[in-house]
Amino acid sequence: MRRLVLPLAALVVVGIVVLGLTQTGGQKKTPDKLTLAAMQRSLQGAPPQLAAVYRKGNTVVGGSTKAFQQQVDELHGHPVVINKWASWCGPCRTEFPIFQHVATKFGKQVAFLGVNANDHDNAARSFLKSEALPYPSFSDRNLAISGKLGIVPIFPTTVFLDANGKRQYIHQGYYTSTDALARDIRRYALGSGP
Repeated sequence: MRRLVLPLAALVVVGIVVLGLTQTGGQKKTPDKLTLAAMQRSLQGAPPQLAAVYRKGNTVVGGSTKAFQQQVDELHGHPVVINKWASWCGPCRTEFPIFQHVATKFGKQVAFLGVNANDHDNAARSFLKSEALPYPSFSDRNLAISGKLGIVPIFPTTVFLDANGKRQYIHQGYYTSTDALARDIRRYALGSGP
């Protein structure tokens, strides 16, 4: 019986490792962080509606659902990627560099917005000092914006809207690679397939 315990335990560990790698797509590491200045330089020349969003980059905006919906309405004609996050959320922190890189790459075609949910504004602002985003995040302490988007329970969650503001897809959980997020943007925001 003892002879079976060690090989069985080793088999379980190998199974867990394999499952973990398949769930993360084999991603080896998160991309390097970008500075706000570098992201802003990359987004220069964005269309006026998108440039207006990026001028408010790395801020926490108040106003709840009304302000958020007004911002989405102002972006009519452009696809929108909305990422719900919180400063206390470990997986949210893990995917921040992924959103930095992808927002910089696609930001002249697609608008990016954050929803800082179930968090304190001061904690979010403090976090953004070390993990900058080129786009604003709307404060959603009471989860009203999240509820309207249909994304209350899971952190992080990303919502994809088409150019008409119609929801196309909800990705629950964090992205593990820039390639995975870029693929979803092409498919659900830009409508250009995988």
